[in-house]
Parts: sequence; C-alpha cells; structure tokens
Amino acid sequence: MAREIERKFLIKGQAWRNLAYKKVHFAQGYLNDIHQAGSKSSIRIRIEGDQANINIKSLEIGLSRDEYEYTIDLDDAKQMLETLCVAPVIEKIRHYVTLESHIWEIDEFLGDNSGLLVAEVELRSEDDVLILPEWVTHEVTEIPRYYNVSLSQKPYCQWSPDEKQI
Repeated sequence: MAREIERKFLIKGQAWRNLAYKKVHFAQGYLNDIHQAGSKSSIRIRIEGDQANINIKSLEIGLSRDEYEYTIDLDDAKQMLETLCVAPVIEKIRHYVTLESHIWEIDEFLGDNSGLLVAEVELRSEDDVLILPEWVTHEVTEIPRYYNVSLSQKPYCQWSPDEKQI
C-alpha cells in the first residue's frame, strides 16, 4: 500500500515564480461522486503534460492518506475526461520549486478555480522538518475545500468572500 504524506499551503506574491525550474499543464476529473453514501475513495483521471494516469486516494483529510497511481493510455484518458467524469475537469499549471531537500508543487488553477494558488509538499514522514519559505501564508492541509476533489464539486469562483479568507 502506498501512503501519501503531504502538506498544503496558500501562497502570496510572485517571488516563488523565479525559483520554479519546470511547469506542466494538468487536466483532471473524477470518475466517482465522493458525496455518495459509503464513498471511501476518490478515483481520478489525470493528464499531466503528455502522460496520463488513474489515481485512487482514500477520502481522509489531513497529512497522510492512502494513494495508488497507475499509468494509462493518453488517448483513453482524454476520452474518459470528456465522457466519464462526474464533475467539471480541473485545469491548472503546476510549477516545481526545490527548497532545501523538498520539492514544492505550486498549483496555479485555471478556469472556474482561477485565482487560487496552492502549494503542496510531500514529506518522507509525518515528523519530517519543513522550513517554510517567506511566500507561504496559511497551512490548509486540514481544510477540505482546498483539495482538488472538493474544487471539482465547488470551484473557487463559487466560494463566498469568507471562504476565500481561509
């Protein structure tokens, strides 16, 4: 079993952009409705540049959760995004920044989630020491609305001003 250990943060300013060594366009959609009674996981199709995968994650919110990911055919993924996904497709540009021994993945959301910037960093263990850069503001690891699966159900453009304040 794979276990993802990840923290999520909101960011401010543009200083992080100069540190990015790569950026990739992502498109992803969900094959199941997580609000269905008895749902224990999200099942996602993702196109990442010219690669595609299917991903299954436990619905736990927080620092650590089960995750399985498998490569699939790119044309199949495109077809699934167009015909099988239950929620709107999420699009974003992911920027990669290396700081200390961690790779920060900064998602710049597009479309209905435009204006939202979320930085994620995977950890080796739950007690891994993480030095936060000055462009990090609030940690949102424990706030469900910042998860991609939630953004597919209620996009950032539908959030109230209070929800956008953390």
